[in-house]
Amino acid sequence: MYLNHFGLSEFPFGITPDTSFIYSNDAHQEALNTLLIGLAAGEGFIKIAGEVGTGKTLLCRRFLTTLDDSYQVAYLPNPLLAPQALLGAIAEELGLTLPASENEFHLLKAVNLHLLEMAAQGKKVVVVLDEAQCMPLESLEALRLLSNLETEKRKLVQVVLFGQPELDEKLANPAVRQLRQRIVFHYRMPGLRHDETAHYLAHRLRVAGYRGGDLFAPATARVLWRLSAGTPRLLNILAHKSLLLAFGEGRATVGRSHVLLAGRDTEGTCALPWWRRW
Repeated sequence: MYLNHFGLSEFPFGITPDTSFIYSNDAHQEALNTLLIGLAAGEGFIKIAGEVGTGKTLLCRRFLTTLDDSYQVAYLPNPLLAPQALLGAIAEELGLTLPASENEFHLLKAVNLHLLEMAAQGKKVVVVLDEAQCMPLESLEALRLLSNLETEKRKLVQVVLFGQPELDEKLANPAVRQLRQRIVFHYRMPGLRHDETAHYLAHRLRVAGYRGGDLFAPATARVLWRLSAGTPRLLNILAHKSLLLAFGEGRATVGRSHVLLAGRDTEGTCALPWWRRW
């Protein structure tokens, strides 16, 4: 591939979330601050929403790395589960060994006893769910019932939801209005701004070992931003394909034509006005 050609030690624009490539722009830092402040408050649900590819999973992983030993975490990357299966998955993540035949009542009771034990040890329990827009309404309600568990002083468990905008639509359903009222902190993840794109590209290249000049000129970075609308995942795909095209021609830098060709070959890109293609 193009690693040796551009002096790279690894691919800089992969779409698999990798915390070593985190670009901490204003929005990413604001979202992380929202999570940490919400966690410090110790009450209610925390919700992070955003379009596909805006970096929610990467943010989730960075958030998890900030939690020290005073927290016990139950992380579910795919919570498309019925209420009983959801409680069973949370119990398993918390280290509980329970018979598979346990019903919802006994699962909730076992989790409650564990939460009381953790509280007695001075530990906080956090349930983190990625792709929360996939959850059935009944499972969201089971999650609310779990969050009811509390002592006289504080909640025994906090819940953090990461999801696409469809999560907001699901939470607008009257059937889960009680849960919606318990969302104390929330943040909507935007895409990258046009003035952040060149810095984002340079940052990922630097992490991947690049030590040369600008591979993407400012004008080229602007075209990438317009095609991707600032969505990091789409930007990564376009940048990767552009590097392949430049490598195929033996070029030392990525040109506008490479980016436009990459855009034609990529689903979900934004259409450019005819005059921007020149």
